[in-house]
Amino acid sequence: MPEDDGLMRVFWPIDLPRSDCKGVVVGWRNSALDVLVVAVLEEVEPRRVESALKLGNLLRNAPHPVSRIYEQCGKSSISVLGVSNTPDTVEVDSSWIRVAITPNQRVPSVTCARASSIQIILFERPLPGRMQYMSLNPIALALGDKHDGFKQDFADSGEEDDEKRERLNKEKKRKLVEKLKQHSVVKRIPSPKERALATIVNQINWAWELEKLLQQNVSRIGTRPKRALSVSERVVESATTARDMVLVWLWDMITIYVLPVIKKLFVLGLIAHRVVAEMLLRILEWRLRPRYAALKDISATAQQVEIRLQQFCYWPMQYVTLRMRKNDWASVTTSHPDYIRFYNSLWLVANDVIIGMAFGSYIIENAGWVADQISRLLTTYTVEALQSSISWLMGWPAGLKLNTELAAFLGDLFLWVIEYWASCIETIRPMLPRIVLIIGFSSFAGASMPLALFSDLLSILTIHIYSFYLASARIFHWQLNILQSLFHLFRGKKHNVLRNRIDSCDYGLDQLLVGTILFTVLFFLLPTVVVFYLNFAIARMAIILFKACFDTALSCLNHFPLFALMLRVKDPKRLPGGIRFELRDTQDFGATSNDNIPLRQHPSTSVISLQSIPLDFKSMFYQYFQMGNRIRKHYLSPRVALCLLTGKFVPPLNRRNLYSLQYSMLPAKRAGVMEMWDAVNSLPASKRKSMPIQVPILANGRRFPSNYGGGRSRSYG
Repeated sequence: MPEDDGLMRVFWPIDLPRSDCKGVVVGWRNSALDVLVVAVLEEVEPRRVESALKLGNLLRNAPHPVSRIYEQCGKSSISVLGVSNTPDTVEVDSSWIRVAITPNQRVPSVTCARASSIQIILFERPLPGRMQYMSLNPIALALGDKHDGFKQDFADSGEEDDEKRERLNKEKKRKLVEKLKQHSVVKRIPSPKERALATIVNQINWAWELEKLLQQNVSRIGTRPKRALSVSERVVESATTARDMVLVWLWDMITIYVLPVIKKLFVLGLIAHRVVAEMLLRILEWRLRPRYAALKDISATAQQVEIRLQQFCYWPMQYVTLRMRKNDWASVTTSHPDYIRFYNSLWLVANDVIIGMAFGSYIIENAGWVADQISRLLTTYTVEALQSSISWLMGWPAGLKLNTELAAFLGDLFLWVIEYWASCIETIRPMLPRIVLIIGFSSFAGASMPLALFSDLLSILTIHIYSFYLASARIFHWQLNILQSLFHLFRGKKHNVLRNRIDSCDYGLDQLLVGTILFTVLFFLLPTVVVFYLNFAIARMAIILFKACFDTALSCLNHFPLFALMLRVKDPKRLPGGIRFELRDTQDFGATSNDNIPLRQHPSTSVISLQSIPLDFKSMFYQYFQMGNRIRKHYLSPRVALCLLTGKFVPPLNRRNLYSLQYSMLPAKRAGVMEMWDAVNSLPASKRKSMPIQVPILANGRRFPSNYGGGRSRSYG
């Protein structure tokens, strides 16, 4: 889009103070016909404002380097864009805009000698003190450094086939999209105004803080007399100064002698905790071989301890990042996602501890009753229910005629194992109250710990069902494979292992006879094996369902976007999900015309509203959708159904993949001990507050400068 098309874009803050006074419009000039208004300086002359902007007088007393503003806003200087409420008789530059606005007029009337049509784009300035900002892209609630680190970790720890297939398909689709982009028939080139949109969004984020700085220094342009203090006001000021001197002296004693010692002891304790945490993490992540599972991949308790240790190791680094943010302008938005992740993690841990204390108190007070209930459930569902179901299968279940001898053999074998397991449970039954007490005391570390312990306890106390499932599935699968091979033999076929196909084969009469007899025997024994296999497969799926409920509860306690949801309800502008432009009717904002401007000079004007889109709930819970999709693909896929029908082992979902939701808030590679030491010692020292110098006030209300009367600095008492 060429710049000489006559269309001018004026970005105007809708919350800018409005008045009838004359003023100078100051802001960013992105091009000849593309401007963004930052402030309207009232009762000042345009030429003096231009001179003050060139000399930097309007940006004095800035809390941080001014060069940072120009770097973020993509321009080298702030410009005078025009005048407001100025008569037409006053000559101005042809590139300047003339603005007419009243306190009751929401949309200004804008004209420019070079513009044939004008777009007034209204926006509401984000408040940097409240961490509001606009963004073209949705805010990232999860860390984005997972791809390479997780890929390497998967290669080291062993990746399951379905997860590997999913990752390879995503990588293939990404490469295909990149190739399609390169082979586009018509590639549209963005216009200069479209390319400037990212810079304009940054300028909008800086509008509030920059306008505040300009208004603070506008008194340096021209004379603005102030009233001198009266005698009573001077007495009050002197008393306040004496009180402040005592308070500052006490604060200096604390900050010089007490706080450094406390800080050093705290840092040493933090480093000692980091060393112990690193040792425990090494134990939890140790593998006998690269493709073997680590302890954290087997036990939910070990996984939960590892997550908490990872969080404790990452919190100091996050705190240092947020502390460094105070040394920069509030309009810099790079650390806002870290702020949300940090406080969301703290809030979740605090809620976890609070819920855990209530849950643990209940368990401790009712340890005997809880132990009795656990014992009763174990006896009822893991012993008696299995014994009754196996005894039922040893007869004629539902009128199904099974092989009596095989059913009796399998039933007696499983019943003997169950009786042995029941004797083991009777041995540990007196220890159940102590185990429950241990779980109750672990609740003071958070409700996630007893949930993880109950999950591991469920896995240990149902290991005999897992063994029954493995044995019956293996027998059923072997029998199916043998029947398939004998069926091929019966048809005069065989399986070619080298070429993975079915070929013809000539068998002898004795081979066909023996094969037919074995096929008939195994075929009639198959229903007996199937019913025992289905019995234990259903029990195994029920246990997996319970463990999935425990894992989902752990995911909610460890990763639920509670802080982000609170921000979404309280202040959606702190969670930007993009921007949108809406064409508005000028009647909604009142008339934009002005009586001082002739009608023939009014260019065609359109009003557009620029609004920030808050982050949608689907993006906030994207990790949960991903985890649910992963569970669905693993357990509710046709492949799993085929495995159940053919007797193949259905492995549980890899805990590393299941817990990727929790790890999304943690870096792929944690900081080392020395890195943390360097980070906590790199924090800037807090600035000492010095007493203000009392400068005598002249009769016209102005003060002597501190170096008045020569190069030497003077102080006036």
